[in-house]
Amino acid sequence: MLLESLEVDKFRNLSGKLACRPGLTILTGDNGHGKTNWLEAIHILATTRSFRTSKLQETICFNSDTAVIRGIVKQSEDIHREMRAVLQGNTKSFTVNEKKETIQRYLGQLHAVVFNADGLEIVRGQPDQRRRFLDSAIVSIYPPFVQTLFDYNRVIKQKNSLLQTARDDAYSIEKTAELLEPWNQQLAALAARVHRARVRYVERLNEVLEKKLFGREEITIRHLSSLEDKGDLADYENLIAERLKIRVQAELLSGYALVGTHRDDLEILFDGHDLRKFGSAGQQRSALLLLQLANLSV
Repeated sequence: MLLESLEVDKFRNLSGKLACRPGLTILTGDNGHGKTNWLEAIHILATTRSFRTSKLQETICFNSDTAVIRGIVKQSEDIHREMRAVLQGNTKSFTVNEKKETIQRYLGQLHAVVFNADGLEIVRGQPDQRRRFLDSAIVSIYPPFVQTLFDYNRVIKQKNSLLQTARDDAYSIEKTAELLEPWNQQLAALAARVHRARVRYVERLNEVLEKKLFGREEITIRHLSSLEDKGDLADYENLIAERLKIRVQAELLSGYALVGTHRDDLEILFDGHDLRKFGSAGQQRSALLLLQLANLSV
């Protein structure tokens, strides 16, 4: 797929049109003239999210209440699609060929990968940064996964709320287990789906990295989870359900869900060594770039 043109209106300090030719496009200009803003607009158009802020209303020009991003995407020789993002206050809407789409149906029309200094948090930062990187990559090739993540996070939030109430009000283990049962059933089913998707994606990513298409360095991704990485969906679900039953007392004491894929991590190995602990700044940047390029080939 190829972004052929990009048009923005009232987006940060930009209103105008950008033509994109096949191959490499380089944006040049003085500081403060909006080069990064163009890249941000492309990222929002492709992913519905900004790589600079979690509040899209911050991207709307000061003298306006609405910003519009429009792109023409060539998906094959005979197929062109118009993608449009409309940002208005705290709301956002997305259309393809003038038809309003859900986020789930909209994603996947255009792929975009960002490489910048903030991206090093994927290597250096906390596990949630690496989980977000992995999940975003999965969503880019399988948009329905975004709904699974939404449902999983909703269940975790509800379960944590219940656990904190149970701890503060000194519920018995038996009562807590009874109240948790419906949430744990949902959690086991959703966690199994998240786990399977992550395992499969990491396997495919490592297959691409093994080919060393983008450099000589040996980069490997290891999925760190309390679950085995081999099995089918039913195996994962049963295993999670058993662990949930065992950890009721520990969860009651802590007030938080201790079993699930929200505790997963990724280990990025550079020539066999943990990049986060032993890699130089240059090696970390190189590995991150290789990961981003490999994501495009999965």
